[in-house]
Amino acid sequence: MVTGLIGKKVGMTQLFAADGTVQPATVLKAGPCVVVQAKTTETDGYEAVQLGLVEAKPTKENKPSQGHFKKAGVPATRVRREMKLVAGGDPLKAGDQVNVSMFADGDRVDVIGTSRGRGFQGVVKRHHFKGGGASHGSMHHRAPGSIGQSSYPSRVLKGMRMGGHMGDARVTVRNLKVIRVDAENNLLLVEGAVPGGPNGVLMIRKAIAAKPIRIPTVEPKKKGKK
Repeated sequence: MVTGLIGKKVGMTQLFAADGTVQPATVLKAGPCVVVQAKTTETDGYEAVQLGLVEAKPTKENKPSQGHFKKAGVPATRVRREMKLVAGGDPLKAGDQVNVSMFADGDRVDVIGTSRGRGFQGVVKRHHFKGGGASHGSMHHRAPGSIGQSSYPSRVLKGMRMGGHMGDARVTVRNLKVIRVDAENNLLLVEGAVPGGPNGVLMIRKAIAAKPIRIPTVEPKKKGKK
C-alpha cells in the first residue's frame, strides 16, 4: 500500500464546528494519481512507486519519456513523484489508481511543498532581527551589525545569519488533521495552512510520527468530607 499521493493547493477557507468554533482549513486537490513505475528490492534495491498526477490538460513528452509511459501503459503525466510503500502491504503495479479515499476524517498527514519565493531580503525580514533605533541620527536601522572577528578566525563563520534569498524552499508541515474527505471531487480539507500558493504541487502522505488527538475533559469536582 502506498503512503501518500500528489495533490495541488486550491486555497484556504474556514469551517464551523457544531459548537460554533471556527477552524481555518486548506482545500487540497488530492489526486487522482496513476502508478507509472513500480520499484522493487530485486531491481532497484528498495520498494517504492512513481506516481503521476492525472490532469485534464495533456502534456507533451520527449521520446524517452514517451517510451517510459508506453511501457507502463498509462497516459503521459506532467507531475511525477516517488512515494514509499508500507512494509508488508499489498504491492502495486503500473496502471493502478491511487485516490483520496486512502485518507479518512481525523487522520494525520504530512504535507510537503515549496514555499513562496520572496526574493532577496534583509536580516530583519529574513531572520527577524530587531534592528537599530528608529530615531534621527541612528544610522543603524535595519543593518545586521558585526558578522565576525578581525584577528581570529579572520573569516565569516558558516551559518552566519545574513541577508539573502528567502523562500522558494522545500517545506514539510507535519501532523495536520484531516477535517473532511470529499472522494467524489477528489478534495481533502486539512486543518491549518500548507506551504506554497494556489495551484502549487504538494505531496500528501500519512504522518510519519502522528501525535495522538487530545480530547479535553472536565473532571468532576470532589465533594469535601463532612
